[in-house]
Amino acid sequence: MSEPLEHLDVLVVGAGLSGIGAAYRLQTMLPDRTFAILESRAAIGGTWDLFRYPGVRSDSDMQTLGYPFEPWVEGDAIAGGGQILDYVRRTARKYGIDDRIRFGHKVLAAAWSTPDARWTVTVEVAGETGELTCDFLHLCSGYYDYDQANDPVIPGREDFTGTVVHPQFWPDDLDVVGKRVVIIGSGATAVTLVPALVAEGADVTMLQRSPTWIVSRPSRDRFAERLHRVLPSRAAGAVVRSKNVVGTTAFYALTRRRPRTARSLLTRGLVAELGQETVDTHFQPTYDPWDERLCLVPDGDLFAALRGDAARVVTDTIETFTTTGIRLASDRELEADVVVTATGLRIHLAGGVRLSVDGEPRPLGDLTVYRGLMFGGVPNLAICIGYVNASWTLRADLVNRYVCRLIAHLDANGLRWAAPDPPEGMEPLPLLPLRSGYLRRAESQMPQQGDAAPWLMRQNYLLDRREMLGGDLTEGMTFGR
Repeated sequence: MSEPLEHLDVLVVGAGLSGIGAAYRLQTMLPDRTFAILESRAAIGGTWDLFRYPGVRSDSDMQTLGYPFEPWVEGDAIAGGGQILDYVRRTARKYGIDDRIRFGHKVLAAAWSTPDARWTVTVEVAGETGELTCDFLHLCSGYYDYDQANDPVIPGREDFTGTVVHPQFWPDDLDVVGKRVVIIGSGATAVTLVPALVAEGADVTMLQRSPTWIVSRPSRDRFAERLHRVLPSRAAGAVVRSKNVVGTTAFYALTRRRPRTARSLLTRGLVAELGQETVDTHFQPTYDPWDERLCLVPDGDLFAALRGDAARVVTDTIETFTTTGIRLASDRELEADVVVTATGLRIHLAGGVRLSVDGEPRPLGDLTVYRGLMFGGVPNLAICIGYVNASWTLRADLVNRYVCRLIAHLDANGLRWAAPDPPEGMEPLPLLPLRSGYLRRAESQMPQQGDAAPWLMRQNYLLDRREMLGGDLTEGMTFGR
């Protein structure tokens, strides 16, 4: 890192699903451009390499979570974390992308110079810092902190004589056979852990402060399986992808326009699985579907576990840990050998990279997003943020293709940089349309969106596809030579 600066046309930060997808688009759409992927960890995969808790899986179908250029052809429509990790690594290897990755490169800061029309990127490698420069910086580092999870302080934790573990840092040697396990939480991680730990031989209690909307979906897509038998993989993948996009988009629209109808549909499904009394007590959220993220359980595995003797739900608030478990506000005590704090993630957009433009710091909380992928007043920088109501990769691929279109536009017109230019009087709005706790906790650190296109981040793949793949690249944009 002490050698002279190295310059690349594009630097991609992050070698997870988004970063591998960005690399594919760069090398196919801009084959003459030089680029590298900087990955802070020692492996490909991002989320799917980090999360190792029992049962970890996708919470959207793999036909849309997978890449359109490398269709998912496995039997499971809802896949386990290991399957997804293998798929990402296999894709990187197939297209030679793994040779572009520089592992152990943690990006600390990025400084834009308008006179030089380039970014200077400060990178830490093996405890030492150095610099690289690039014309365009593409941040594909996800949205949460890999090093710290949301782990709220609970009184009496030091008195508990059992084991406390957060799913983000699941120990390889944790044995739950015959153990009493209390899972604190009711989100995607908690509903995944319950059936997985029961299958491992644990007695499980899911302790929730408030219910979450949960829906069951088949783990296998029979339509996709039949189609892949008669069509080439890309053609079959495109058809199934379109079918799934239309379905999820239609249901999300229903939740926005007719929330009472959506509540009724989901409630009927829950009652069929668990019975009216259990649903009335533990599965009637106070918010409408998709005000917070909807939880998906394949083949109703959570419900099957709850119908058995080894799993149950308790809805209450925690007063304190005790030496042998958790005492609730109702004065009930849950005895436990293991407590799992499935209490969520810490938002950490852009991997914590410190941005500055011509010497002026640009904190993310002060910025406004343009098309949900660039920032007002920040040249030649994109950030990959997926959908909250559909597959992350659907939007990530649109972002990656837009970036390539924009760079090609700069080349074709003899331009060096492009920066979105926010209009006067634009009303700032929250970036994401959810009321989830992990988003509320990070409001001050999150960029905002505007009140009109192209400053809106719409949660609609069909509208985004039209605009990001064929829309006017000059709208709301300032260019420089």
